[in-house]
Amino acid sequence: MKTAMQELIDELKLIEAYPMSPLVLRIATELLEKEKEQIIQAFKTGYNVTEYDADEYFDLIYNKNK
Repeated sequence: MKTAMQELIDELKLIEAYPMSPLVLRIATELLEKEKEQIIQAFKTGYNVTEYDADEYFDLIYNKNK
């Protein structure tokens, strides 16, 4: 199963004629590595909560500027 970031990279490869494509692909690839690390960390943490708690946890971690 591909992550959303991997799917984005695959789609971006289809539009290589776009002048900023190499830069965008590089950034997306770097972010894919970050996403992989986050998934691994989440698995290791074994955070087992209800759906409501998971949403709340996500907001706490990723939406810090709200």
